[in-house]
Amino acid sequence: MITETDRYYVERCLDGHPDDFRHLVRRYQPVLLAHLAGKLGSADSAEEAAQETLVRAYFKMSNLKEPSKFFSWLLGIAERVAMEQQRKEQVRRKRELVRVYSEEARRPELSRDYGLEAVVSGLPEPYRQVILLRYYGQLSCTQIADQLDMPLGTVTKTLSRAYALLREAMQQQKDAYEVQL
Repeated sequence: MITETDRYYVERCLDGHPDDFRHLVRRYQPVLLAHLAGKLGSADSAEEAAQETLVRAYFKMSNLKEPSKFFSWLLGIAERVAMEQQRKEQVRRKRELVRVYSEEARRPELSRDYGLEAVVSGLPEPYRQVILLRYYGQLSCTQIADQLDMPLGTVTKTLSRAYALLREAMQQQKDAYEVQL
């Protein structure tokens, strides 16, 4: 059971075995990267934010009240790191715009589109957690039910609703893109 192994590794880290944190990193790093790529819009930013999230989690692990809730706690840290990174990026962009305008030189901005990840990051929390664990964390519905401490039927129903929300959001993105053309 995943929550039990989370609890085990968290308690081992707190008991003076910091090397066991690598097991938690291996389990949740892909989930964090997918979630943060959707939130931040780039793989580089997502990697930086995931790294910062894991470092903060490691050093603040003694603040975790329920070791079995490690994943939810980790996502909360990731949310704060992403917000901080977005604020820093906004400040950086404003400074860059001032510099560009002051030089009277304009060049086009290039961006990479992380459409699916962006849509996933915009889902309400329960749907986002289930999608992240299912597809980016590669967990079965049973494992997700154990991880989130919810009945299996609730997990499958939540996934079904999340699919519907994803289809709708992706169709809206497609329609908006076609209108731009």
